[in-house]
Amino acid sequence: MPNTTPQHLSILTGASRGMGLAMAEQLLQAGHRLVCISRQTNQQLAANYGALLEQWQHDLGDAAPVATRLGQWLRQQDAAQWASVTLINNAGILARLTPLRDAEAVDLAQALRVGLEAPMQLTAAFLDATRRWPGQRRVLNISSGLGRRAMAASAAYCAAKAGMDHFSRCVALDEAPQPNGAKICSLAPGVIDTDMQAQLRGADSAAFADQEAFANLHRSGQLTSPSDAAARVLAYLAQPDFGSQPVADVRG
Repeated sequence: MPNTTPQHLSILTGASRGMGLAMAEQLLQAGHRLVCISRQTNQQLAANYGALLEQWQHDLGDAAPVATRLGQWLRQQDAAQWASVTLINNAGILARLTPLRDAEAVDLAQALRVGLEAPMQLTAAFLDATRRWPGQRRVLNISSGLGRRAMAASAAYCAAKAGMDHFSRCVALDEAPQPNGAKICSLAPGVIDTDMQAQLRGADSAAFADQEAFANLHRSGQLTSPSDAAARVLAYLAQPDFGSQPVADVRG
């Protein structure tokens, strides 16, 4: 009989819906054990993959406790069991679309905490806890073209993704000289038909000048489905040269 014991361990944030949910489903079909960290658990995932899945319900707007938990949990694992261990920082928040002068402080703080502070804290805990693991160590940060191209009325989201790109570059430099140093990439996944896209095309055009452009993407069928986007992202993660570019775009 084939060996069905998982050989790959993945930790994934923002896994309860959209591309995160699609990535979770595809990872679990490929012999992984998966830890999902989200504000809400997904009962369908639990029903279908319970033996291979843990779901930690946590608001990443306050990520320090879950980063501590992740580090402690990883130290309890049998490192020799895993051929690879991967952290996928997928969670993010698009704050209310408005010029910065009209933004609420609480919205800005939440967007930056979830989109930048949490990935940094989780990555730090992950790298520390796995530094002596013998298997392949990878960090995949789900970025955006908006981390590389400014867009009006979305300063917090753009800043979080730009920060994610740049901290990935720093981590790549940190890890390169280390024995079995982790490979990291901040990857833009393309334009995906998710709740965030619905928020963009449904925004008030008076406050968000690019609203019509996003509406046109939807009308013209240019959005990638979450499942197709997840497949492309995970195929990129599986490439032998993953991490050779610390900042990349799945579209090449």
